[in-house]
Amino acid sequence: MDELSSVSRQAPAIVFVNPSAGGGRAQAHLPRIKSVFAARQFYAEFVVTSSPEELESRTRAAIAGGRRVLFGMGGDGTLQALVNAAYGSDTVLGILPCGGGNDFAAALGLPKNLDEAVHAILNGQPRAVDVLRARTADGRERLYVGGGGIGLDAEAARYAACYRRVPGRLRYVVAALRALLEFKPLILRAEFPGSESFAIERKVLVAAVLNTPTYGAGIRLAPTAQIDDGFLNAILVRDLSVLEVLGAVPRLVTRGNLPESYLQRVSAKRVRLTPGRPCLFHGDGEILGPAPVEIEVLPEQTASSAIE
Repeated sequence: MDELSSVSRQAPAIVFVNPSAGGGRAQAHLPRIKSVFAARQFYAEFVVTSSPEELESRTRAAIAGGRRVLFGMGGDGTLQALVNAAYGSDTVLGILPCGGGNDFAAALGLPKNLDEAVHAILNGQPRAVDVLRARTADGRERLYVGGGGIGLDAEAARYAACYRRVPGRLRYVVAALRALLEFKPLILRAEFPGSESFAIERKVLVAAVLNTPTYGAGIRLAPTAQIDDGFLNAILVRDLSVLEVLGAVPRLVTRGNLPESYLQRVSAKRVRLTPGRPCLFHGDGEILGPAPVEIEVLPEQTASSAIE
């Protein structure tokens, strides 16, 4: 990565560290990651942030100060904050994956092992990728990078923080089972505007909109999705009985997928989700706002490039 190394000599890169990512994993690995950067003579300043708001504020200040290479050390939620703050700027972004899910890092092809991922990043080249923009019913707009949705997964996102020390996708499955105790299925209308606009109405357990093949730490709802094809992937998980949900748990934990008969997939550039009752939409595990929600793909954002 000679070009970015040269940039870092002129204005050191900044690595924003989310100390709570991965149940404290980022903080624990920080000394070793610093030594890797130093050994590679990749000049970087490491900044520990206490909240997404602080990360975004510091990102905007760094860009205003002339920094052009910014990393997030955390998971998809950390990268989401970085992307929202940097969007529209001439900045190269990267993720050092040590969160609970790391689905966007997986879509980039980064190794699961953090040390190997850092070496891959420092040897890689920037690439342009898609991001998704959600407009929620309260008028708020927010970008997200991986997966989002309404239904059981959004309810599970509210409980996921309680299970931070549960490893991998098991954390998300446990949170979903907790949410299922109080969840009632949604009557949903999904509208797909365009030259051949159409709509789908059905009762669903989850209505997800993905940029990546997976979310929830490797649950493969959109196995053919690509992060640079200019399309989003809407997945409707039909209403399932409690027995069907419980029967799917071992498969979700071990294989990370659901039976195809449970799913309906649509590839599009835009979708509007309107549920029959009040509910919230999440993106990358962060609650973004109330539905109805409109999601559109912003193709190949070179200003928000990711490093692989």
